[in-house]
Amino acid sequence: MSTGRQRGHAATDATNDLRRAIVEGALRPGDPLREERLAAELGVSRNTLREAMRTLAREGLIVHEANRGARVTTPTRTSVRDIYLVRRTVEPPALRTAGPDHPAAVRMRDAVASAQVAASRGDWQAVGTADLEFHRAIVGLSDSPRLDAVLDSILAELRLAFGAIADPEFLHAPFLDDNVIILETFERGRGDEAAALLEEYLLRSERTLFDSPAS
Repeated sequence: MSTGRQRGHAATDATNDLRRAIVEGALRPGDPLREERLAAELGVSRNTLREAMRTLAREGLIVHEANRGARVTTPTRTSVRDIYLVRRTVEPPALRTAGPDHPAAVRMRDAVASAQVAASRGDWQAVGTADLEFHRAIVGLSDSPRLDAVLDSILAELRLAFGAIADPEFLHAPFLDDNVIILETFERGRGDEAAALLEEYLLRSERTLFDSPAS
């Protein structure tokens, strides 16, 4: 029994590690996933790795192709529209219902600060990572583990969409100040106004993603 539990933990850890690699941009759209190399890097068996990859395939982050193996998904316009539909459904209500003293507000502030530091270095991939963490923190205001899990999955898909863009500065720079404004508005106790700002932000973000030149 303990062996089964250990294997389950190993598969969960491997799944989380691979998902994190996608969110942080280490794995990009279309990248092949070589079992032998990945299993060695993660320190797991190939069977455990396959279990992790099946989980990520169900989440839409990996695709398996006959005679070609597995690769990281390349998002479509349809999938991106669906991601933003979910985000508009989940994120603004979190700002409306929580107060500025919620613990997740600290994570929002930290993410904004991280994005500003990364932008000053010209590290736009790190800016994208911090931006995703900002939005993850917003959903954290809801105190819902299920919503957290949903967002983890779609933000990983969103990072794949980011990875398909040739100029990450074009994609992320316009929204640095917006995150600051949303945060400051929320911290003043004006959750409804912050939510309205976020709704407009998400619409612009979706349009910007479609208008950005592909890599």
